[in-house]
Amino acid sequence: MKTSLIVLALSFFLVSCGLQSIPTANNAVEASWAEVQNQYKRRADLIPNLVEVVKGYASHEKETLEGVIAARAKATSINVEAKDLNPETMKKYQQAQGELSQALGRLMVVSERYPDLKANTNFQSLQAQLEGTENRITIARRRYIETIQEFNNLVTVFPTSLTNSIIHHFEKKPQFAAEEAAQQAPQVKF
Repeated sequence: MKTSLIVLALSFFLVSCGLQSIPTANNAVEASWAEVQNQYKRRADLIPNLVEVVKGYASHEKETLEGVIAARAKATSINVEAKDLNPETMKKYQQAQGELSQALGRLMVVSERYPDLKANTNFQSLQAQLEGTENRITIARRRYIETIQEFNNLVTVFPTSLTNSIIHHFEKKPQFAAEEAAQQAPQVKF
């Protein structure tokens, strides 16, 4: 009877100390990171169509269009797996995505100069899809941030940190951080 109670108490202690919750939280981090990447990919997939529509109206805006294409190529060339998340890879990934966001912002400013382009239904549809995707990216990043916070709490706060240091050996995962360029409002010049 005493051994059963001891085994039961020990089992309860191990379960409550992160034996299962830490790997479960790690799986949640991987899933939320996959959703962030999914939304960035959706954005990257929309860009060639948007560029083609703009090309037809604003062919002399070659530099802006080439900037968007180059930023998209750079952003899609950086692929970070959840298991490889660390501050350095996160910074590179965020920097490439930030450059793409800035290039898209310049493209939208170009579109303001062309009333016929703004009235084009293909452009309007693509712009709406892109805006929706930007909102999805924001939501996916927020969920990722929340998931990372939960995971990092499990691996750093007692008593689950004890289980982590003995059994799992997970490191804290990096968070999204605002880039320096995001600290300044974009300047629109006509």
